[in-house]
This record gives sequence, C-alpha cells and structure tokens, in this order.
Amino acid sequence: MAFVAVDAADSAGPPVGREIFAAAARLYRDLHAHPELSGAEERTAARFAAALRGIGYQVTTGVGGHGVVGVLRNGAGPTVLIRAELDALPVAEETGLPYASTATGVATDGRTVPVMHACGHDLHLAAAAGAAAHLAQARDGWRGTLLILGQPAEETLQGAAALLDDGLYDRFGRPDLLLAQHAAPLPAGMVAHGAGAMTAGCVTLEIIVSGRGGHAATPQLCVDPVVLAAGIVLRLQALVARQANRDDPVVLTVGTLRAGHHAAVIADRATLGVTIRARRERTLDQVLESVTRTVRAACAAADTPREPTVRVVARTPAYVGDPAVTARVRAAHLGVFGTARVSGWPPSLAAEDFPLLTAGGIPSSYWMLGTVGPRQWRTAPGANAAEKLGNLPTNHSPRFAPNVELALPTGVAALMAAARTLFAVD
Repeated sequence: MAFVAVDAADSAGPPVGREIFAAAARLYRDLHAHPELSGAEERTAARFAAALRGIGYQVTTGVGGHGVVGVLRNGAGPTVLIRAELDALPVAEETGLPYASTATGVATDGRTVPVMHACGHDLHLAAAAGAAAHLAQARDGWRGTLLILGQPAEETLQGAAALLDDGLYDRFGRPDLLLAQHAAPLPAGMVAHGAGAMTAGCVTLEIIVSGRGGHAATPQLCVDPVVLAAGIVLRLQALVARQANRDDPVVLTVGTLRAGHHAAVIADRATLGVTIRARRERTLDQVLESVTRTVRAACAAADTPREPTVRVVARTPAYVGDPAVTARVRAAHLGVFGTARVSGWPPSLAAEDFPLLTAGGIPSSYWMLGTVGPRQWRTAPGANAAEKLGNLPTNHSPRFAPNVELALPTGVAALMAAARTLFAVD
C-alpha cells in the first residue's frame, strides 16, 4: 500500500474545482472546531443547511431531531441520497491542529464533557457539501433528484431510526440508491470497498443494578453496587471469551460504569453502558440473552433490593452491501482514481446505523475513505503497512486527524462518481 502524490484540487479524476474544494475545506475546519454531541447538533445542522442553501438546494431542517435534508430536482430520473453524519464524540482532542476543538457538551448523565470530531463526520459533511456543489454546477450533464442528508445521532445508533420515524422517505421520496462513505486509517487519496458484512450489528445496553447505600465504614450493612458492577464486568468478558464461536466473532465492551458521588458513601445503584457487536442477528440475540441472565444471576447472588434492568438503548443490523451495486460503484471509482487508489476492505466489528436506512431493500453502496497523510504515514512506527496501520491513531482516538488536502477532494470525487452510476447522464 503506497501513497500516490495528488494535488488537492485535481485529485478527483474529474477535477474538483478549486472554489468548491476551498469552500468545503472551510466548512470542514469550522465544523471540526465546533463539534456537538449526538442529539445536540444544532449549530452543525445550521452550518450544513446554510452550505446547501447557498448552492441552490431546497433545505428542510429539524428532521428526526437536528437532521438536515437538501433536495435538488433536476428533471425526470432516479433519486440518489448521499448520507453524512452531524454528531461528534465525548473525546478531548490532542491533535495540536490550529483548528482543534476546545468545545464541551453535556452528556446524557448531566456531566460536562469535552467534544471532538474523532470519527470523521466533519469530513463526511464537507465531502457531501462539495459533491452537492459540483453536481449542482454540472446539472446539464445528469437528470434526476439528489438528496443530501445530514443525519443526527449516528454515534448513539439512534439517528437513522429517528429519521425514519419522522417520515424521511414519505416526506422527501424513497431513493433508488443510498450512498455513504466513512473515514478510515488508510492512506489519504484512497477508497476501499468490502464484500459481505462491512460493519457489524450492534446492540447498546443500559444496565442498572441496585444496591443498599450507606456509610463506607459499615459495608456489612449495605449492598455495594460498585463491587457488584465490577464483578459483572468481569463475568461479561468471560461470557464472550468462553461462549463465542471463533468463526462468528463477538465483541462485548463495557464503555461506561457510573456510581456514587462521594468516596465515603456506598452508592445505592450503578449504571453500566454496554455494546455487543456481531455480524449475525442470531448471535446478537444469543449474547443479549446471556448478558441478561448473567446480570440477573449476579444480582440474585448479591441479594440486591430490586431486580436489575437491562434496557436496549439502540440496535442496528450489520451492513451487507448489494454485490451488484458495490461492483458498479467500485468500477466507477477505478475509472476515476485508478487501481493504485482503490483497494479492498475486510469485514469489521465497527457498527453503523446506515443499514437501517436501507430498510425494504433500497440499493446502497458504502465505502471507506483514506485519511492518513504522507508525513503521518512515513513517521508511523513499523516496517510494513500492517505494522504502520497498527500504530496510527484510529477513529475515536484523541489524535485522529485526517489529511484534509488529500482526503477531502477524494471524498468529493468518490461521491460524485458513485451518484453518476445511477443518474441519467446526457
């Protein structure tokens, strides 16, 4: 895997105009500096909506929360929807970029937390805006309807469902093709396509175990939910390690554990945030059942005063792309970028709620967009590509920093080429 030197404004095959790239880059840096948490993307949505209105799109805001839908009707023809995401993560940025985020937000539990675009959603939005601008300028060469979607709350896997519940397709039309791309630690200037399950199915849980609070000096008079929760964390890891099939991988992560407010007080409850990831729905169901059984058994053994609650906060299936559509889009990318810049992508246990938007069998294509600049690649430790990839900041890292000059024009061009595979072209 090697870098191909490309000029930022001419890296797309069909060139991304310098004015379009400059506007998209300004939008990217502004969004990166002002990230917002899932469900709180008010400013981000307003900036994205303004960018779409400025290039002639009919824009509706407040869809499924802070969702944004831009519509460009250009004669009779198919409808293509390009999806990008609005939300950021509770991560403290450590990139050192001049436009690094210093923003904070309020988490669902009321805590003030740092916020960062650590997963590339700002890059996705800027690329979608750039592709929207280019296709608006070049409308003499295609026919159809283009929908540009800014989706809220992807990181919590709740935004796509909220959009559908708010009548996304009833209000704006059911698309004939869905398109999305995602930033990945590949060399910037590249795109990568996968076969089979590109992303995993995921269940997000909130588990609450009760205790009997009291003084830290008299634990024998209490039921300590922190000790109980700690034991549950270990049991859940053992559950996956001993029950999961090696040919059907599962990842269970306890991402949050919250309890108490004072070191000298035994709390009266503990809350765990858990994700389960697998490629098969049946496997997710089996692990969810085992988790519920394990939590209940642990609480019964501790003689808790109340039954635990295991609540499904969000669920999304694995994303399996349509082979024919994937082949068509991949061929379009090969025509634009050449064989050196289009690669394969292995199955992953990362999760996405994009599959929910494909409900009912809407054809779709989803690919990975490289973000690693030449200098970052060159200085990463490792004797080969695999070792270097293992040492680069990944998505959700506080040091995640896409190379905008290479990744952004590639993302714009990739979306344009994919959309044109379906549009009627003059």
